Amino acid sequence: MTRADLTEKLLDIKREKGWSWKHICEQIGGVSDVIIVGALLGQMKLVKPLAAKAAALFGLSAAEERMLNEVPYRGTQMPPTDPLIYRFYELVMVNGPAWKALIEEEFGDGIMSAIDFDMQLEREANPKGDRVRLSMSGKFLPYKYYGAEQGIPDLGYKEE
Repeated sequence: MTRADLTEKLLDIKREKGWSWKHICEQIGGVSDVIIVGALLGQMKLVKPLAAKAAALFGLSAAEERMLNEVPYRGTQMPPTDPLIYRFYELVMVNGPAWKALIEEEFGDGIMSAIDFDMQLEREANPKGDRVRLSMSGKFLPYKYYGAEQGIPDLGYKEE
């Protein structure tokens, strides 16, 4: 069985049982819903205790449980073809240069981590049509200036 096969099996069980992602996440718990759903879709791994809970919930074999605990091959083709996912790509293409400039002005020469990262997704009621509210928080990681000497800072934090 491949990881893609396991994802299809999990989606089949989800459909057969009539489960929502919310129900599944409540049953597994322990981490963000984004991580749980991402793991069940093959883009994240579940730590062993959560892989065991998912395996019990879905009636998986020991090998399938272990597969949920393996580090997956992450990512998809670029640009993405799904319209909803493409809109995130579009957000980065259009707003990315401004985000980069603003982050660097505030923090210095570095990046925002997508590994040490939190995300919350909420529904926001609006009379013109409900809105999707995403809140993202990533650790700032300054670039290291290798070979720095003569008082040159080692890291790219904002200079005052």
